[in-house]
Amino acid sequence: MVKAFVFGKFLPFHKGHEAMISFALTQCDFLSVLVCCDKEETIPGDVRKGWIESTFAGVKNIEVKVLHYDSRLLPNTSETSARVSEIWSVEFKKHYPNYNLLITSEPYGELVADFMGIHHIAFDLTKGRHPISASVIRNDLFANWHYLPAAVKPYFAIKVAILGTESTGKTTLTEQLAKHFNCSDVLEAGRELIPDSTRFTFEDLHLVANEHAKRIDEAILSDSPLIIIDTDIHITKSYAKFTFDRELPVQDHIYLTNMADLYLYLNNDAPYYQDGNRLSKVDRDLLDRSHRDILIDHQITFVEISGTWQNRFEQAVSEVSKLITNKAIP
Repeated sequence: MVKAFVFGKFLPFHKGHEAMISFALTQCDFLSVLVCCDKEETIPGDVRKGWIESTFAGVKNIEVKVLHYDSRLLPNTSETSARVSEIWSVEFKKHYPNYNLLITSEPYGELVADFMGIHHIAFDLTKGRHPISASVIRNDLFANWHYLPAAVKPYFAIKVAILGTESTGKTTLTEQLAKHFNCSDVLEAGRELIPDSTRFTFEDLHLVANEHAKRIDEAILSDSPLIIIDTDIHITKSYAKFTFDRELPVQDHIYLTNMADLYLYLNNDAPYYQDGNRLSKVDRDLLDRSHRDILIDHQITFVEISGTWQNRFEQAVSEVSKLITNKAIP
């Protein structure tokens, strides 16, 4: 029986790693993937383990393990060094005493295998088939987003929620920002499922919550890490409270999907436009208070956006640009 292992930081796990693991599965009867996690790294080992397990869900002859280590004792380097390889080989031997195959895509793989006294198979050493590395992705998430498997993208997605009461320009601003940043947008599901905001049932709000979360999940898998979201679950909960004086129960996964990195709240100083399906101006302004109360209750910090349509756009671009600059992969 051929028992093999691969190892790496998977920081983040990318399609090159995925291809190597897929190849490794064809070379053995059982494969173990070891996630090496330095104590100083900010992305937990269990998160990385989950990425790999999700990507290979349904594959029977694979396991994923996490090795938490101290870089003061085990060298935290990817250099090809006999000394470093020997140190790590001793550690690997503790975890895989009965394994007979190592598969890597790095030159030091041969050294590690030699010290362990097992066979080594190199996969795509030149990175010709998969020209990507974790460090390249960390340096430019936007340019290399397509190299991340579906299981990884939700962790690094950058979500911006555009909130506010009715007739404050949420949809227009969402579309403007998506065009400006060349990214995905998620338009408000409520406007399609509830065309008249003066006539709907409590159950309709559950449909809106489910559909909106579904659209966000789909947008995360698209071509950009940045997603501009028109309205979110807090606004749906506010409609429930404002219209029915009832709390809208929300499943955890729906709430987590809606959680954003930046909340922009559009002030109701915008010109009121009644399209025949909206609340009256008085109720629209009362709804504004309800929205704000819900956000405060859920401890959501938001940036107020006000002024002319152009001023709103410029303020929003500035806030999103700052978010992108600060939201780097650690």
